[in-house]
Amino acid sequence: METAKFSPNKGSFSSSASHAEKEEVDSRSIYVGNVDYACTAQELRRHFERCGIVNRVTIPVDKYGHPKGFAYVEFVDIHDVPNALSMNESILRGRKLKVSAKRTNIPGMKQYYRRTAGFRSRRPFAPSPPYRSDGHG
Repeated sequence: METAKFSPNKGSFSSSASHAEKEEVDSRSIYVGNVDYACTAQELRRHFERCGIVNRVTIPVDKYGHPKGFAYVEFVDIHDVPNALSMNESILRGRKLKVSAKRTNIPGMKQYYRRTAGFRSRRPFAPSPPYRSDGHG
């Protein structure tokens, strides 16, 4: 049965799913980068079926419904993930895929990263005045 979730939302889980459930599903999933924008969930499923039984293929889309160029593939068995990781740099639709383990999103990590990573403030740069302020000029 083909199940592809096309959602503009970042998360693929409802708010009722516990963190442990998310980690368990993410441990059976992979991230696939550099996916052709015209690639379908069925094509990705066929590409990764040699690694094991694919439970779900998720292709995130932007607010206009266009694919973002990456996907998530969830397997039925956690033991299929190493097989899928070995397919890093495999070719699909003429593009070299980037395959890595899916990481579990940690709520609030984005805000923490911004505070500690030395991002500049968004205040516009105020140049010094073109004259001297001491009256000489």
